[in-house]
Amino acid sequence: MTVTYSSKVANATFFGFHQLLLKWRGSIYKLLYREFFLFIGLYTALSVIYRFFLTDIQKRYFEKLSLYCDRYAEQIPVTFVLGFYVTLVVNRWWNQFVNLPWPDRLMLLISSNVHGRDEYGRLLRRTLMRYVNLTSLLIFRSVSTAVYKRFPTMDHVVEAGFMTSDERKLFDSLQSPHLKYWVPVIWFGNLASKARAEGRIRDNVDLQIMLNEMNRYRSWCGLLFGYDWVGIPLVYTQVVTLAVYTFFFACIIGRQFLDPSQAYTGHDLDLYIPIFTLLQFFFYAGWLKVAEQLINPFGEDDDDFETNWCIDRNLQVSSSQMISFYYILGH
Repeated sequence: MTVTYSSKVANATFFGFHQLLLKWRGSIYKLLYREFFLFIGLYTALSVIYRFFLTDIQKRYFEKLSLYCDRYAEQIPVTFVLGFYVTLVVNRWWNQFVNLPWPDRLMLLISSNVHGRDEYGRLLRRTLMRYVNLTSLLIFRSVSTAVYKRFPTMDHVVEAGFMTSDERKLFDSLQSPHLKYWVPVIWFGNLASKARAEGRIRDNVDLQIMLNEMNRYRSWCGLLFGYDWVGIPLVYTQVVTLAVYTFFFACIIGRQFLDPSQAYTGHDLDLYIPIFTLLQFFFYAGWLKVAEQLINPFGEDDDDFETNWCIDRNLQVSSSQMISFYYILGH
């Protein structure tokens, strides 16, 4: 999914970015080529009709229409509307990335503060970390298409080891029309309190630190749920999309090369191919495509977040840290 090219631009060299322009995966060419060829096709078809199939009287009417579209198309505030929209989308995309839930701090606190070299102590630490990973998994199932395809039902969550059969029954018994990602957080708090009562956590300060960090983790998950629940207002997305496509629909007519013999202002040269109009389409429509791709980074586009990788990484790191904990105790 995520396209990484940092190593290609590690050093600033003369014309060093030319390698990036040739990439296909995650490129603007891959996103835009269908619309680009459609625009070229419509423009060419209208140009052929104007040049070879219209009568002289019809050509004069078409020329008046073309001049009218060219004059008033520039009044559509594409740059302002699109620029502000893309800025909003990019900021939203980055905020979602920096608030992805990472359990590393909780892993350190659990391995350091939950004591016991026996089997019960090991199981206690692993269960606490399993509740942490289960919380993020439930959120990712809600917001990410890729994760939902991997875990389409709660049975798949149980089979993957994130939840036991008894916990599944308890989870299903809690009737709620809302997403129940907070349930493992409650289990975590209850189990941590039980560990404190049993002396596995030595003082209330350590327990408070763990619970505070778990609340912080839950806040990250809740923020991702909030971003998925409340998106950029639909009306703004519609305004931007209509502005861009209306502008270029007008350009199909207004940017035609008219008969130079008619001496229209700005039409003393017939180039057949509207080079700068095509560039304008490439930049503006490409800008819109950037927003379309980033507005929901939990899909399956080339540059969307690799949520399945996050789940696997967090699970592996959780297991590795517990193993390292035992290795240190053994020495």
